[in-house]
Amino acid sequence: MGRVFVLTLEGKIYSCRHCGTHLALSDDIISKSFHCKHGKAYLFDKVVNVTHGEKEERQMMTGSHIVEDLFCVNCGSLVGWKYETAQEKSQKYKEGKSVLERFKISGPDGSNYRVSRGLHIGGSDGDDV
Repeated sequence: MGRVFVLTLEGKIYSCRHCGTHLALSDDIISKSFHCKHGKAYLFDKVVNVTHGEKEERQMMTGSHIVEDLFCVNCGSLVGWKYETAQEKSQKYKEGKSVLERFKISGPDGSNYRVSRGLHIGGSDGDDV
């Protein structure tokens, strides 16, 4: 296996909860009102140090989207997904943008998001409402 090259970001950084690899800057957050099966998720304009899964169509809360899962390049943990295409005209702004699940990343201050006790952990990933 080859050597993994990892970009180091400067500023307020979101990183992989498991291995600490830098994933995104807080300045690149477009929205904090997205949701996934573990709770909150953030829409980012740009993320780094991820590999992309297979493109697949998913039915989400806001309609049908072609997405690909995002995995940490260092440890392989699933950290979110990227929107390739959106069927609904009102959702086109998501195309090319990435969502990181707050439960799977550490915040700029090193904090981890915890799953709410009453939250159902199952089913498919959702998106903003």
